[in-house]
Amino acid sequence: MKARKIVDEMDSYVPGRSQDEIAEEFNLKKDEIIKLGSNENPWGPSPKAVEAIKNELGSINRYPESQLKELVHEMALYSGVKDSQVIVGGDGADEIIDVLAKTFIDEGDEFIVPLPSYMYYEYLLQQYGASPVYARWDLDKNELDVDSIFDAITPKTKMIFLCSPNNPTGTLIEKEVLADIAAKNPEILIVIDEAYFEYSEVTNRDLIDEYDNVFIIRTLSKVLGLAGMRVGYGLACEEIIEYMHRIKPVFSLTRLSFVAALSTFRDRDYIAESIRKGIESRQYLYDEVSKIDSLYVFPSKSNFMLINVRDTGFTASELALELMKKGIIVRDCTSFKGLDEYWIRISICTLEDDEKFIEILKEVLN
Repeated sequence: MKARKIVDEMDSYVPGRSQDEIAEEFNLKKDEIIKLGSNENPWGPSPKAVEAIKNELGSINRYPESQLKELVHEMALYSGVKDSQVIVGGDGADEIIDVLAKTFIDEGDEFIVPLPSYMYYEYLLQQYGASPVYARWDLDKNELDVDSIFDAITPKTKMIFLCSPNNPTGTLIEKEVLADIAAKNPEILIVIDEAYFEYSEVTNRDLIDEYDNVFIIRTLSKVLGLAGMRVGYGLACEEIIEYMHRIKPVFSLTRLSFVAALSTFRDRDYIAESIRKGIESRQYLYDEVSKIDSLYVFPSKSNFMLINVRDTGFTASELALELMKKGIIVRDCTSFKGLDEYWIRISICTLEDDEKFIEILKEVLN
């Protein structure tokens, strides 16, 4: 049976490689592999979340909550917004993007993504018949080329995706820039991806009260340590949230994900410590990689950083392979549109593993 035309023409999304894959391929011990490729929290989940999951195991024969009122309230408190301005999604923030598309995208619409950025926006929206139009990040200045956003807008533009901090560059977009784009384009939905906002200690949440066309995406997969539980959420004006609830699957959040998320939001000490350790690790990695003459590393406001490797004699895929052989997983960014074959991305790890990575990186480069 032949698939839909758009599915037949699409390329699969390329995620970072797992420890299991690397262990099997290179005959390594899984627990000795250092994973710097997927932007996760390396210190594990909140102990309170783990305990809540254990206590809920006996109830997994029952359907999960549908309204998620307790969790919505905790997310609203954490974000400084009203409960009615929050929507919760399973499958991390990816379901939120999918529901946005189902709610607002018609076939033939266009959406803008500055390159390089998180490519899952494109992967999801194309499934609904929308076409990407590319703006750009200025890699020389390490900032969004704002004029390229305005130049890309057409009468068909329905959404503009702006990741801040941006993945993979780690760059923040100034709030004044985001507000200007929203103010000048009231009929276009400005989607601000704040997956990594805790590491930057900057948020744009107040824009949802000023502009009815601003939507903020967030996730529990980074600072909050629940990548494996797949929980995301969105913040917007009440009208947008209400429309999305008409489309959103009723039971997309499992019982275990619900209690894990609830317990994590209530564990503010854990969140604060995750942020502190993440920023400490980021600074250590930036300082140490900056000392290696053949590498150029971008300063970052996230839990990862982008590195130009073209002066090493390796392509990104070649360097990633040599590191994998020694039990180090980094992200080969060759699949990111807007980047050539000379960029890798590394994410934070424990300081002990950071030190091992730097030692092995120097060994490979020499």
